[in-house]
Amino acid sequence: MGERPSALEGMVDMKISVIMLTYNREDFISEAIESILRQTEKDYEFIIVNNGSTDKSGEIAEMYGKSDNRIKVIHIAKSSIGKGRNTGLDLAKGDFITFVDDDDIADPDMLEFLYNLAVENNADISICGSSKKVEGKILPNCAFDEYLEMTPSEAVIELLKRKRINAAMPTKMINKWLFDTIKFNETGKYDDISVTYKYMANARKVIANGLPKYCFIRHEKNNSSFTTNDMLLTPEQLDEYFSAFRERTIYLSQVLPDISEYAQYSEWSYMISMCNKIIKNNLTNCSKQLDYVKNELKKHYDEFYYGKYIEEFEKEFMNLYIRV
Repeated sequence: MGERPSALEGMVDMKISVIMLTYNREDFISEAIESILRQTEKDYEFIIVNNGSTDKSGEIAEMYGKSDNRIKVIHIAKSSIGKGRNTGLDLAKGDFITFVDDDDIADPDMLEFLYNLAVENNADISICGSSKKVEGKILPNCAFDEYLEMTPSEAVIELLKRKRINAAMPTKMINKWLFDTIKFNETGKYDDISVTYKYMANARKVIANGLPKYCFIRHEKNNSSFTTNDMLLTPEQLDEYFSAFRERTIYLSQVLPDISEYAQYSEWSYMISMCNKIIKNNLTNCSKQLDYVKNELKKHYDEFYYGKYIEEFEKEFMNLYIRV
């Protein structure tokens, strides 16, 4: 990664670049854009990448662009989320970068909150809490009371625990220098799982304050709708996650060897969780993925079952589903 600058070194043209990728969200995008335009922090640019929308999403973005010169709208042919985000990054001029989704809502002080959190603590990454709106109800979602000042290893472990910090790019503000060498994966559908941990692993310091400043809007067209409905799990999604988590274990074992055991545990933890979901929900279309999980967990039974990180419910699942 080379020498790591402080959060205050190499200031560029403005404080923040906000990047939004949009695809066919004409029913949501106006509210998402307006939540950024209402920000108490004014020193930012807003890059909207229209990823080949076939509805009016691109037109709506252009309309807002004409009324506010901080907005830059880029139109590209339909591509992956990673390709769209990298397109936005190529244009970004802010000292810090944050991503927002085209169907979510940011609190009015989110940018100010995250920027001050990073700069005042000389951190490369700042993280806030979030909520989620499900069927009209606002529910907690990675919201917590603690203030966390973390080393890269501590931050990655929090991410792997999937309780206070998740892999989604929104809710995180990242020093631009980290994007100079770590780009988004342009081939997968779920790019966050393959890259977010890399930013944390290479940061100098990560700061988190669990106050919710961002709301994820859950609906049937979400790219991650399977996270709230197990019946939506597909073989393709599982294959991508298994591959990404295998790569993650290898990467973290090299970059942060002090947490290599936890990284490996986290991979197996996901496997036994998916084993339970596939069997419990009778997802017969995922039988190939179930066989893969069972074979891997049988192969590493002792390491996982008798490891120091395994939780009791995971032991119960192992006793139920894995025979050695």
